[in-house]
Amino acid sequence: MTNDDYQEAIRVLNVLLRFDANAYEAYFLRGIAKYNMDDLLGADTDFSLAIEKNPVFTNAYTYRAITRSRLGNYDDALKDFHEAIELRPDLSGPYYSRGVTRLLNKQFKEAVADFDMFIRQEKKVADAYINRGVSYLNLKDTTKAYEDFETAIRTNREDPNGYNRRSMLLMQQQRFDEAEKDLDIAISHDSTFVLSFFNRALLYSDTKRPMLALSDFDHVIKLDSTNSLTYFNRAIVRSQIGDYNRALEDYNRVVRYSPNNVLVYYNRATLYAQIGELESAISDYSHAIKLYPDFANAYLNRSQLRMILGDTKGARHDRQTAERKIAEYKSRLNDSTYSIYADTTQKFDKLLAFDTKDKGKDFNSIVNNATAKNANIKLLPLFKFTLMNADSAMIARDELYHSQRMIDFKSKINQPKLTISNKESNITPDSLIILDRNINEQLRINDDNWTLYFQRGVTQSLIKQYTNAVNTLSQAITYNPSNPFLYINRSTTRAEMIDFISSIDNSYQRITIDTDPANRLQNRSSRTYNYDDAIEDINKAIKLYPDFAYSYYNRANLHAISNQLPEAYEDYSKAIELNPQFGEAYFNRGLVQIYMKDTRKGYLDLSKAGELGIMSAYEVLKNYTND
Repeated sequence: MTNDDYQEAIRVLNVLLRFDANAYEAYFLRGIAKYNMDDLLGADTDFSLAIEKNPVFTNAYTYRAITRSRLGNYDDALKDFHEAIELRPDLSGPYYSRGVTRLLNKQFKEAVADFDMFIRQEKKVADAYINRGVSYLNLKDTTKAYEDFETAIRTNREDPNGYNRRSMLLMQQQRFDEAEKDLDIAISHDSTFVLSFFNRALLYSDTKRPMLALSDFDHVIKLDSTNSLTYFNRAIVRSQIGDYNRALEDYNRVVRYSPNNVLVYYNRATLYAQIGELESAISDYSHAIKLYPDFANAYLNRSQLRMILGDTKGARHDRQTAERKIAEYKSRLNDSTYSIYADTTQKFDKLLAFDTKDKGKDFNSIVNNATAKNANIKLLPLFKFTLMNADSAMIARDELYHSQRMIDFKSKINQPKLTISNKESNITPDSLIILDRNINEQLRINDDNWTLYFQRGVTQSLIKQYTNAVNTLSQAITYNPSNPFLYINRSTTRAEMIDFISSIDNSYQRITIDTDPANRLQNRSSRTYNYDDAIEDINKAIKLYPDFAYSYYNRANLHAISNQLPEAYEDYSKAIELNPQFGEAYFNRGLVQIYMKDTRKGYLDLSKAGELGIMSAYEVLKNYTND
């Protein structure tokens, strides 16, 4: 763990826990490892197990509280902090962490009290002063906030965060020259700190220096190419200087990264109207209204455009709807929950600061950090009998799942490189071709030997001669129709052949998670491919050998790519029941549950997959827990 090799740490701790299930420190350390790999639900579970084994384990309460705070579960986090402080009131760390949680939970007075307690014991931690300063800002005490930011800077003059915080306060007070000096110093100390360039761009924009603002926004995008908020702000500045084409490019990027953000469509519609593309503008206003039906401004603007295009009836209806929304807004001016979008005096071409993200969640925040979500995340592949040069990982897998019938089958085939795997063969193509020729020579002598037909079916599949492989495996089945493993390989070969054909057709039909993890499965192609023959083969294999975990896993995959998600879930569950160490099944079941919008259970399955050695599970979890 000190070397940041958390996956290996989890593997070692799993071994320990198999021998000593009451080793509470092992659960705690495994929770720390999972936390550092962004597996927050898995970390929560392990910290809970540590507490169950040792109810006075202060660190476990503290770290579970921190984890729950990151998950947004502030009430339970605060309860855990209370337990930790009750057990060890002399420790400073829990006060700081509870202060952060209270700050996030908008309990600003209580946050100040916690940071006070921490600072009494730890006077050299700049972040404590910064967080207390932010708490004071939220309490409208700018004097104390300014003092804390200054103290933070004196405590650590190399940290850009203190300068950034002070500059933001100075900008609010329109002390732009002082704010600019702070940001210049922050950048000189750390030229990779995104917030410094972002804030300076806002300052340049506020002081009417658009070209300098654009330069800093460009630099932010170099450092973080998927930062939606920066593209949004850059689009506004570009619009202000008349660079409409590139402004439109920026808005288009934001729409791609954050397709449910109402302001993007509203602002892009305004830009379309400026450049005379009225139909596109109407379409965007309509989309904004669809996302937020109380958006009076959007109705008014669409009404004007419809009038220009001669749609007087539509224009009149929009204007009447807007007037009704405005009246409703004015009647609720004292209701703080009512959205700003009904206020027709509100301007929406103002640049947004990073802090706006937290304020905007109630009305479709302008930016969601979709950095990692844009990557397509695929199901782990089907298992099949294949040829591999053995390695330690393969040997370890064989030890985790015992099937005497499979052992007897492999012995009958008598091929040392034969194994069951869902990975690409590590044998070179040339070697596979030579092996295929040798088996073919043997078949000329023993043309009724099912083991040779099976082996040749394996080699033909590996060199992508799928049609021949299916025919050869069918010949093996003719001679040995009661062997389930022959059907398994014919099933996977048929599925691979379909995938291969569809990839050539440039419409490779894979399950992927779209930018929104709650989105339903979508086929990426207009043409669909039929996996019925592959499913029929795997059904036959299950009938012949109903206790083989890999068969259920494969059928679950085939159900999933056929959009039969409940059936896929059931089969993954059966595979896990037969093999509780089946990490790939946990991984794929987790993805299926995310598709089915049961995200919490999906995350827990991914956590278990990571615990069982599926490294990609932590990448997926990182995608969805860092929003």
